[in-house]
Amino acid sequence: MPFILFFILACNLYARDITIIVEDVELDMPLEGAIVRVEGGESGGASGGAEKATDENGRAVFAVPDNRQMRLQIAYPGYENAIFITPPVGTTFTVGLRLSGGAGLENRELVIEAQRPGASETKTGRSVAISGDDLARTAEIGIIEDVMTSIKLLPGVGYTGMFNAMPSIRGGEPGDLTAVFDGFYIENPYHWGGGVSIFDPRMVQSAQLSHGVFSVRYGHTISGLLEITGRKPEPSDVELELGLSSSAANLNVSYPLFGRGGVMIMGKATYWDPFVSLAKLAVDEVNYIKIAPYIRSAGFGANYRFTQNLEWTMFGFIGGDGAGAFYNNPLEYNGMVMHTNFDFEWFNLQGFLITGITFNPKPNMALKASLGGGFLRTNLHGFIDYDLTVPYSDEFLDLFKDKTFSYPSGVSITGETYAIDTTMFADMVNTTANYQARADYDWDVGKGFLFAAGVQGLYARYKLEEHDQAVLESSGAFLTPVAGAPISAYYNMPYTYNNSIANQSLASSAYTLLEYASPGKRFGGELGVRLDHLFFTGKDFTLQTLPVINPRLNLDWNIARDTGVFDGVTATIGSGLFSSITDNISSIQSGDGFYGDFGLKQNRSWTSIAGIKLDFFGFSLNVEGYYKYVFDRAYSRLATDSASQTIAIERKFDGEGRIWGFDLMLQKTSSRYWDGWISYSFNWARYRNPSSATYTADWFYPTFHRFHNLNLVLNIKPFRFLNVATRFGFASGAPKMVAGEIDWYPVIVLDEKGTPVDIIQKYKRENFYSDTERDGFALTWDVKVSFFAYSRSGRGQMEVYIAVENILATLETRRRNTSFNQYTGKEDQGSNAASYQLPIPMPSIGFRWTY
Repeated sequence: MPFILFFILACNLYARDITIIVEDVELDMPLEGAIVRVEGGESGGASGGAEKATDENGRAVFAVPDNRQMRLQIAYPGYENAIFITPPVGTTFTVGLRLSGGAGLENRELVIEAQRPGASETKTGRSVAISGDDLARTAEIGIIEDVMTSIKLLPGVGYTGMFNAMPSIRGGEPGDLTAVFDGFYIENPYHWGGGVSIFDPRMVQSAQLSHGVFSVRYGHTISGLLEITGRKPEPSDVELELGLSSSAANLNVSYPLFGRGGVMIMGKATYWDPFVSLAKLAVDEVNYIKIAPYIRSAGFGANYRFTQNLEWTMFGFIGGDGAGAFYNNPLEYNGMVMHTNFDFEWFNLQGFLITGITFNPKPNMALKASLGGGFLRTNLHGFIDYDLTVPYSDEFLDLFKDKTFSYPSGVSITGETYAIDTTMFADMVNTTANYQARADYDWDVGKGFLFAAGVQGLYARYKLEEHDQAVLESSGAFLTPVAGAPISAYYNMPYTYNNSIANQSLASSAYTLLEYASPGKRFGGELGVRLDHLFFTGKDFTLQTLPVINPRLNLDWNIARDTGVFDGVTATIGSGLFSSITDNISSIQSGDGFYGDFGLKQNRSWTSIAGIKLDFFGFSLNVEGYYKYVFDRAYSRLATDSASQTIAIERKFDGEGRIWGFDLMLQKTSSRYWDGWISYSFNWARYRNPSSATYTADWFYPTFHRFHNLNLVLNIKPFRFLNVATRFGFASGAPKMVAGEIDWYPVIVLDEKGTPVDIIQKYKRENFYSDTERDGFALTWDVKVSFFAYSRSGRGQMEVYIAVENILATLETRRRNTSFNQYTGKEDQGSNAASYQLPIPMPSIGFRWTY
């Protein structure tokens, strides 16, 4: 505790207090309850996210890093938002707001931004936002700069490892995180099949993770919503940014349009070949890479303010990613001779284009309409051919050698080895096109009340062409000797799967809500209801869901303000219903066991939350507890038919989940010499699939579940030209199956016509679920050291950085079960850890120049 107090006091010794006075510029009257929020500013400036409400005199006091500029956003219902950059000197500044969209300012120029419904902000019990320097320091690091790197450091987000951008949000399934970009739902916001997200930090102004009882303005998720606000061009200055690193190059250019808007282009290209070459020296598997993983992406943005009350925006994105591997490798292992020929290629291309207008017909009204379309095309090619010669075990030969069978007749074991030649391949082309439209209306009706309503529509077309050949192994066979009892065995048969799907869906939604804020924002609330419906068609069927109603309620209390050591104490409670559609619904076919009209269900959840936020000494402590009940959850199971050599997919909609936990986040909101945050999350999550034939029919911990997640983000700024950013993470173990004994079993090999041709020996191990078994904990530690240089005019800035990610990779204790060879029964050395994390530290260097 004395150590913590020392840092708190030291931080305030090197900061100055400034007073912001917010007034109605026309009436010269102080505005009580105006929200003044720190957005984040120049490198080395304050952390974004701190906000205060003005008192009865329109005043709010902030601690500002000495000799630094800080970007403030000022908002008040019925008035236009304003952005204020604090000068390096002075202690008191007055900001005047106008209902008509103008603004006045003493001592400093003021820039006006149009009010945008749903802009990113941190709200206890609803969401946590990250922007400005916080986003840059945590996302612009390492071999892949990704906004999801920052999101994974926030409370409530489960550990995933380095190359996995699909975390569990407060115990929810990883695939249920829904992303929107400026209100546009992104079908698949990932590169490399989920390895990283498409959101480059240089195309993002702010990111908001909503994992509580968030507004009915958005839906299509029962777990978490990631709202991305795109960067807007600078309306008055030309901006240029060039970035080069050991693995990627970035270029951003922004050009103003007559002081009313601007246009902006962005591009990114990775070049991993040098890194792959280096990794080949340390990791043998890397030698099989024939196409180094790559990303190529570009973005285009534009906006224009025709009048003070009408603004147009547009943003487009296109990105591609790919990878490839090949090896042709002979192997002798424990008496087995094997030759393998493997080839794999992946290519993914996606894009979207959105446009919209924001119109203020009256000073207290805002209308926002948007229209957009997107596409996704994924090509996958995989081929593997292996032929092997394997010795039978002595025990197997004692039982079966030189014996004749009534089934399979004409097949016998005469030698001491068997040979098998297997060819498998997968070729898939998956194409999705979607078109979206939405309209949102906000009306400040007065006396603290805000009414809002909106409608949304999302039409999508899915096409899938798939051609696979595999070897299907199933139980139910019996070896029947001429003399002796039948012996249980397995079938091993080639299986060819050809599939062509052309489906369409229309998801329609409508919402309405009422917000209230008392004078001075001592009390506030939001009551809303959302209606979601899905209509689905295929080649020879039509499905739809029953409309689901999702009411939500949030209540907020400003318990104390500028009382004792506390700058503010805010409490909140909330409860609401949510719904979503599982991804695999897009591949439904009429032969899947038809569901009939209204047989299709949306995933549902009921979430309740309570939280409290304490602001003191430039720190902010946010604590939230939650309970979530999941019902009507969709899941799939495979049903195989050995006689017809077919596989059927059965979808069920009776899954359940019970989740509870709490999160806390302690953040240093502004400081001259250091800032950052520490977050901790505890999560208890159990699921049940009642119709499953496996252990999941009873309550179980899902494979992605971890009880504890801890993250520390610390930025040390001893000089203006030097910044040391570090990220440390700890996560407890994930569930692990209990491994049984390895044992052999006989397999009857069938040809393409289902005729037995051989009897071979294979090995298997039964794994058993356990509530108590866990693998080892995970540790992450990344460090980035940045050096800055500034031009004399202050318009130019250069950054050179050195970073090392995954420093503690070799210290992780992944106690996964060992793998074994299914043909020899011999255990492999080491553990079979299912993780995207590479087992080596990953250094990088980079350069960035902005003007």
